Amino acid sequence: PDMSPFRLMSLALRHPDAGLLALRADLAREAAALPPSPAGPPLRRFMAWWRAAAGPELARHYVATFDLSRRTPLDLTYYTHGDRRQRGLALLDLRRRYARAGLELDTGELPDHLPVVLEFAALAPEAGGALLAGMRPSIEVLRLGLERAGSPYADLLLALCLTLPALQDDEAAEVARLALEGPPVESVGLEPFAPPEVMPDPVRRAPAACGAPPGRSVA
Repeated sequence: PDMSPFRLMSLALRHPDAGLLALRADLAREAAALPPSPAGPPLRRFMAWWRAAAGPELARHYVATFDLSRRTPLDLTYYTHGDRRQRGLALLDLRRRYARAGLELDTGELPDHLPVVLEFAALAPEAGGALLAGMRPSIEVLRLGLERAGSPYADLLLALCLTLPALQDDEAAEVARLALEGPPVESVGLEPFAPPEVMPDPVRRAPAACGAPPGRSVA
């Protein structure tokens, strides 16, 4: 079956290691074969840059953009919760959503990591689409940050935003506030923001019950 746009975006937003670099031409062809949509032009622009960029240059840009900058991290609850304790509850809620859909996380990235959320949306479109729509303000703040930084990844986030419901007035106000003020800061204490059980990553199906077909791995 054709690869879903969410799956394409999830892969393109991962760290460009050797395995992913080897897939770039195939993923660009998958993107070109998607049905016409408003997301098509920015997705193809991104793919053209991403496919042509030299591996070391792409890796440096990725790390500088997503790993080292506090303005454009891929962990979505950071924009709304910062590193406050409430973020731990939000991460735990995400993990429970994945479990209810028959998915679980391996160790690695946090459950709010955008490539993980997109992977979930590709595997469980209804629940995952609702989750992405609920995180729309954070996604929009990330897009704006990438746009201001002049990163080609801004086109990929624009493509994602164009697949989601338009911002409502209250969401647009929240985006403006978050973009102006930045993530909230914990006022007291320095305790870890998340319990250990919410610190996993690649989404995969939970083990099947005895006698049922094996789960599908997407790691």
